[in-house]
Amino acid sequence: MASNVAEITILDGGVVVEWADGHRSEYEARYLRLNCGCAECVEEWSRRQLLDPAAVDADLRAEDYLLVGQYAVQFLWSDAHFTGIYPFDLLRKLCMCEACEASRADAEAS
Repeated sequence: MASNVAEITILDGGVVVEWADGHRSEYEARYLRLNCGCAECVEEWSRRQLLDPAAVDADLRAEDYLLVGQYAVQFLWSDAHFTGIYPFDLLRKLCMCEACEASRADAEAS
């Protein structure tokens, strides 16, 4: 596993990342899928969102994953989408736990 990620687990169709620093991030599959940055989901030059959120089922599930080098992970979603690569720094930024939310709020206030 990459140096900043200790373990990735698919749990009940969602994703759990245990970070090397002891932090734990839990993600709903649909939330990660909506944040896919691949060329099918985001216009390459303008970064305009192409993926229609209404097209992503509420019961979407992570089926499997593949590590991409030492810096990212690629998921296979139950809607057969698999081209998105999620760099670990992006996954950490997407963490919705109370501590990460508070940290982002503090950073925005500064």
